[in-house]
Amino acid sequence: MLYSLENDQYKVGIESLGAELQHLVKKDENLELIWTGDPAVWGGQAPNLFPIVGELPNQQYTYEGKTYHMKRHGFARRKEFKLVDVKQDKLVFELEHDEETLEQYPFKFRLLIAYQLKQNKLSITYQVTNPDDDKMYFSVGAHPGFNVPLYPNERYEDYYIEFEEEETASRYLLSEQGLLNGDTERLLEQNNVLPLDHSLFDKDAVVLKRLNSEKVTLASRVSPRRIEMAFEGFPYLGIWAKPGPAPYVCIEPWCGIASRVGDSGELQDKEGINELRPGQIFERTFTVTVI
Repeated sequence: MLYSLENDQYKVGIESLGAELQHLVKKDENLELIWTGDPAVWGGQAPNLFPIVGELPNQQYTYEGKTYHMKRHGFARRKEFKLVDVKQDKLVFELEHDEETLEQYPFKFRLLIAYQLKQNKLSITYQVTNPDDDKMYFSVGAHPGFNVPLYPNERYEDYYIEFEEEETASRYLLSEQGLLNGDTERLLEQNNVLPLDHSLFDKDAVVLKRLNSEKVTLASRVSPRRIEMAFEGFPYLGIWAKPGPAPYVCIEPWCGIASRVGDSGELQDKEGINELRPGQIFERTFTVTVI
């Protein structure tokens, strides 16, 4: 079911399946900022990633001597969320463990995803609670796709991603199976501008770690419209589009990352995994501001 938030500037649509953002429309221009989800290109729009981010070796992991199977990015994006709080400017969706999740993931959990619209800013908050009497391990992240170009007189190559700080950063390369393969490739050298080009994704996603920046901006050299994403507290950032002429780009703040080629497969040893003790709450917020 599609739920909406609206003010005098923007209209937001969130689908209860996956609690997925599907629309962010600037009303005076009738301008849709979120990728349409064309299944012939990429059927996602802004999936939420939980309880893993990225790929596992052979889509499996081990915990306390038992092997579990889980597909890339986890199961939350394929689960129906329950709307648990409605305010004029805010919607909160809930997912809890059930028999199906426990077969893949042996932890009880409560995941809340809150969307709040204020003027030209949309905030998305992940809150993970451990209701059990033992520790749990998880990752969580976002995968929103933005239309590029936004206007018919523009080209994909007119766009760039501007980092808040000058960066000297390498991308961490992925294997054909989507695992970190141990290789890196320099992406930025004391620079804060990454030009967009379809060839950027010939080697899959751009995976970045421990940036100085906590904010990036998607901008065009042709039009003044800018989309700013702030992601304080997210140690990883992915940038991705399906290789080929795909008219969008995903900007993805993550608290988690794909497994490495040859890693142990033990969940608690996985890079980017978060530990949550009984009764503890984990919370992270990122914001999308349209300028």
